[in-house]
Amino acid sequence: RNFIVTKDVLIPRPETEQIIDTVLTLAGKPFLPGVKAPKPQLPPSFSLLDVGTGSGCIAITIKKELPSVQVFASDVSEKALKIAQKNALNLGASITLIISHLLKNVKFTPDVIVANLPYVDESWTWLDKKSLSKEPSLALYAKDHGLALIKELILQTAPQKPKFLVLEADPCQHQTIINYAKTHGYAHLNTRGFILSFIPH
Repeated sequence: RNFIVTKDVLIPRPETEQIIDTVLTLAGKPFLPGVKAPKPQLPPSFSLLDVGTGSGCIAITIKKELPSVQVFASDVSEKALKIAQKNALNLGASITLIISHLLKNVKFTPDVIVANLPYVDESWTWLDKKSLSKEPSLALYAKDHGLALIKELILQTAPQKPKFLVLEADPCQHQTIINYAKTHGYAHLNTRGFILSFIPH
């Protein structure tokens, strides 16, 4: 699918596609042709929130692949949400957009929360900052070694106990996130590339 991308949103990357694969697996739908359908771990009509939606590529793709799912998408950036709205209209995806810092303005508990939040640590020596210069720093960089917003989201979601929490982060951060989530009521379900899945315990 073609998505509009501007300087106000991240360019979609292959790593993020694995969020889609993870949700499709949880829903019992194969994410590749010819692959046997996994046993569904969610009902046919569940609710999903994409936190930090940016261009809306995650939320819109999930809605197109799983039409019966009620999809919500939030972002702190009004400019990003306008791009997500354009993409949703262009692709015929009925999703609900919410302007919010993480879950601040979200007044319900979805079954599934997915998030590709800023997780880049500016001190990483391997960063190609020139190639990232056309994308919003708001959507790329986070404090606390790139983990500040991920930790904040874990704290916010812990009392709500969604059925699944799916997060993107660099593999070098995974063990720290798993340990942090464990101390806040989550069990690590699995890892798929850059993607971590959790369930409440």
